[in-house]
This record gives sequence, structure tokens and C-alpha cells, in this order.
Amino acid sequence: MTEGGIRVLIVEDHQVVADGLSALLNDQPDMTVVGNAASVVESVARAQELKPDVVLVDFRLTDGTGADAGLGIRQVRPEARLIFLTREDSDAARFAAIEAGASAFIHKSQAASEVVDAIRTVASGGTLFTPRTIATLLNRRREMDTQLDSLTPREKEVLRLMAEGLSSRTIAAKLGISYTTVRTHIRSLGSKLGVHSKLEAIVRARELALIE
Repeated sequence: MTEGGIRVLIVEDHQVVADGLSALLNDQPDMTVVGNAASVVESVARAQELKPDVVLVDFRLTDGTGADAGLGIRQVRPEARLIFLTREDSDAARFAAIEAGASAFIHKSQAASEVVDAIRTVASGGTLFTPRTIATLLNRRREMDTQLDSLTPREKEVLRLMAEGLSSRTIAAKLGISYTTVRTHIRSLGSKLGVHSKLEAIVRARELALIE
């Protein structure tokens, strides 16, 4: 931690949220917000310029993900600790955060005090990811990879279009195949993934990173 308090960089593309976080953290006796960034590119440049101790990163940015930002920031400021603060709540997002070197993953619905506590924890070398959490995420990731590998390219496309809300007949027309063939693909997806409705398709397609 830098002498004089914890230097925090906020990477958030919603100005109102960024301003609220800045006010909250600057009100802490041991923290200073040294700057803000709204994109992946800007976050890397600002991290190199401002040398923060902790970087608060949103997962959805205008030109990429928080994981992209985290990987870039760690290249120019490897000693910076990363905290993902986001509305994303998927295992894929958490795993991406871990791969990017994050020390914590906090949902935006959490209390402000939890954000402040997390910054102090990671600035002192701690992490909010337990070994059990990481092991669980790794196991789920392997399961997802196995499921994804079991799908044919056409099945992936049908699942993605199902998740976008298209009907079977619309999918058939879009892909230039018969309605019967689409139904065959959907039955196969149901067998492989346990997908039997559009809602389940949306959930599973997001888990498999076929849609955002």
C-alpha cells in the first residue's frame, strides 16, 4: 500500500455510479480516489499513469469486459489489486475475474461498507476468494467446457437464437433449414444440456458464453 493511504482507481462507465463511489471512498480517512476511467483502453493508461494500489472494475465496459481491463492493468501495474464491482452474477464472470487476477468480486447490490472493507482487505494483501470458491468455479467451468464441446456448431447456433427469443420457425428460416430439423436440434439440446424452454436456453447460453 502506498504511504499516505490506499490509492484507488475507479473503472466504471456510468458517471453517476463513478461519482457516488468517489464520494464514498474519498470520505474514508485511509483512501483517496486518484482517478476514473470509463473504458478498457483508458483504464490501462490511467493505471500506468496514476499507479493505484487498488482498482475497482465494472465487468461491462464500453469497449470490452472488466477481465480485459484487469489483464491490461496487471501488465502495466502488476502490484495493483483488482476488485470487480458489478451487476454480473454469473459463474463465467467470476471465473473471468479470477483469471484476470482479481482479489474480490462484489455485486453492486452489496452495502457500501462491504466495498470499503473489501478495499482494505485486498490492499493489505488479502482476498475475498476462498480456495473452496475457486475450486467450485473450476469444477463448474470444466463441466461447462465439456457441455460446450458436446454441441455441434449448428446446435450452438440454434441455442443462441433460442436464447434471443426466436421461434423455431423463425430459426428455421434464418438458418435456411427445415422446421423439423430445428426441432431435432432442440431435442438434442434438451438431451445434452437439459434445456426445455426459452428461459432455460437463455440461462444456459449465457453460462456457455454464447450470448452476453
